[in-house]
Amino acid sequence: MHYALNLRTFFYSHYFYLGLRFAAGLVGVTLITLQFADMAIAMTVCIGALCTALMDMPSPLRHKFNEMSASVLLCGAVTLLISLCAPYHWLLMTMLVVISFGACMMVVYGRKSMPLQLATLFIMTMSMEHSMTARESFIHTGLFTLGAVAYLAYAMGISWILRHRIKQQVLAEALFELAAYIDIKADFYDTRYNLTEQFNKLIRHQSLLADRQQASRDLILRAHNNTKDAIVVQVHVCMLDLYELILSTHTDYAQLRVHLVDSPVLKTLHDLAYKAARDIESVAYDVTRKKASYAEISYEPELDAIEAELGAIQQRISEGKPQQEALAVLRAQRNKVRAIIKMIGELHQASQKVYDTTPFWADADMGPFLSQQKYEFRMILSHLRWDSPIFRFSLRVAMAISAGLLIGAWLPYSAHSYWIVLTIVIILKPSFSMTKQRRRDRIVGTVIGCVITALILKFLSYPAFILGALVLSTVAMPTFVYLRYRYAAVAVSVMILLQMYLLAPGNENLIMERLVDTVVGAVVATAFSFVLANWEYQSLPRLVRGVLDVNLRYMQVSFDLLQGKGKDDFAYRIERKRLMDSLAGLSSALARMLDEPSSKQRAVEDINLFMVQNYLLMAHVAALRAILRRHTKELPAGQLNAMLAESHEQVVEILTHALAPHNAAAREAAGQAGEHALMSASTLSAQDAAAAAAALVPWSGWPLVQRRIRLLQADAVKIIVHSEAILRDVT
Repeated sequence: MHYALNLRTFFYSHYFYLGLRFAAGLVGVTLITLQFADMAIAMTVCIGALCTALMDMPSPLRHKFNEMSASVLLCGAVTLLISLCAPYHWLLMTMLVVISFGACMMVVYGRKSMPLQLATLFIMTMSMEHSMTARESFIHTGLFTLGAVAYLAYAMGISWILRHRIKQQVLAEALFELAAYIDIKADFYDTRYNLTEQFNKLIRHQSLLADRQQASRDLILRAHNNTKDAIVVQVHVCMLDLYELILSTHTDYAQLRVHLVDSPVLKTLHDLAYKAARDIESVAYDVTRKKASYAEISYEPELDAIEAELGAIQQRISEGKPQQEALAVLRAQRNKVRAIIKMIGELHQASQKVYDTTPFWADADMGPFLSQQKYEFRMILSHLRWDSPIFRFSLRVAMAISAGLLIGAWLPYSAHSYWIVLTIVIILKPSFSMTKQRRRDRIVGTVIGCVITALILKFLSYPAFILGALVLSTVAMPTFVYLRYRYAAVAVSVMILLQMYLLAPGNENLIMERLVDTVVGAVVATAFSFVLANWEYQSLPRLVRGVLDVNLRYMQVSFDLLQGKGKDDFAYRIERKRLMDSLAGLSSALARMLDEPSSKQRAVEDINLFMVQNYLLMAHVAALRAILRRHTKELPAGQLNAMLAESHEQVVEILTHALAPHNAAAREAAGQAGEHALMSASTLSAQDAAAAAAALVPWSGWPLVQRRIRLLQADAVKIIVHSEAILRDVT
């Protein structure tokens, strides 16, 4: 369950705060307007506020102002344009199609532009039903803009007051997702779970975790100027360090299960991971409540049980039983778990300490860690080509809206074309999977909302109760729009139907008409989701190459860090973030592809394995860092760096072959080179092992380092195999 759907944490989440802010702004603007004007004017002002409120998301203050100002200007211009064109049917129909196409092209600016696209299309549909004179159009636009500006001022004021609170809430969400990530890792120790399925589940969740961590970075690292901000910065940095330690706990779980299948220590390891997840959740919960967090969970019983098992294994070895491998694997997991527990303790301490200054890299440029957004018109122009998915999506929406308008005019009953168009706009999304999910949620949510509204109007038709239901639905709509869209669809149906009832209480067919219009719009959107469709498999070569490119850079900075070439790990953190983001993008594409028709699915198993192998490379690097931190005594820097340099050369060669040009001859050559690289890696690992045993100075970390390097090289070679298989299936 999502943390914000739990009553214990729901009322502290930024989703609930957004719902309250949204509802208070809309209701407040409407009530103030009603003191000076009638209901029709108040609703126009309210719709202006609503369009701006759609852009009210957790963002840095400067970004929020720019985004909401863009909504005010763009939606105001669309309102005026549609109002002026309304008396001329042919011109109105033309402008509806043109504006729909232009609004959808804004998707080139990324996820942040999606609410702006929706706001533009929403006000377009709300304005198309009213025929006005030119003077009335300007007055109507002025009232709309008044509401939009009023909400902009209100939202900026509240966001400034709550700027630190919002940082805490977004940081807490990232911590909750990290705890959920550990819960998945815990099940690797449970023999009831299939390891392959668990890996796939882990990689899927990594995509969500990367998104939440990026949202935390964008808010926390852009502006951190006081002691309160210093605390959230330090907790954020500790969270990322803890995530790397969790990555380093990866081991050969199949081997672990084989060696310890009859031992209760597997359950002990599972319980330790489960406790760690609850411990991190306690930090997140305290952060949402603006409190310092203190450790309340004891790990001693489980740690004592592991020590007892290690002693028992050591005893069996002394009796001549071959359990050295089991001892090594369990001891390594014990060390990693202790490091994680220690880091969780530091996470608690980070929330307690009062800092004089922000504890972060001095004078460092945070730009590489933050989402970069450029709103340049040339980006739209660059996508005006047939092979652009966004261009095809824009054409698809324009054609669907044209069809919806024609059907609305043709239907024998009193159809409402604007509601059909609004349904199409809400359902039809850039990807088939998003459209499929939105269609299901929209239809189910509308049906439930219509039933709830009918029951209210039949049995509870009292002004006070209707007003209360209206306010409650207004709070629920933005609260759940990013959590469970189906709940948001229920809320928005109740909200709009009750508003229409208050404006026109005599319309007895109100609910049935909206229900039929929703079904018509859903059918049109479904039909056009197959028109000029852009299937996910078409983007796989680009995404795979992106992962390999970033991984190559990640390996470079990782081995530089391991060899002590840098003064800090700043560059390593940047490339680690980029690799996680690229894997998250590929994982999201795979999840969307699985919702598409089976005939459009390609290389599903190889994509899974490709992501797993790249994930393992990160895990091996994290493990190497942890090993070097634990075994600092008498560390032979010269010999160790020579081994790391040779290993780095091998891995770079392997990944470079995987990045060979995408044609048959190059792939064949890359495959042969990959086999050669595998043999070279194996040979080199054997030579290193022999050299370490015979020539190098004694050091306790040699066996662990050599084992990790062998695993790193072997997993790098497997990346070639799976990347080639993906290319064969999609080309």
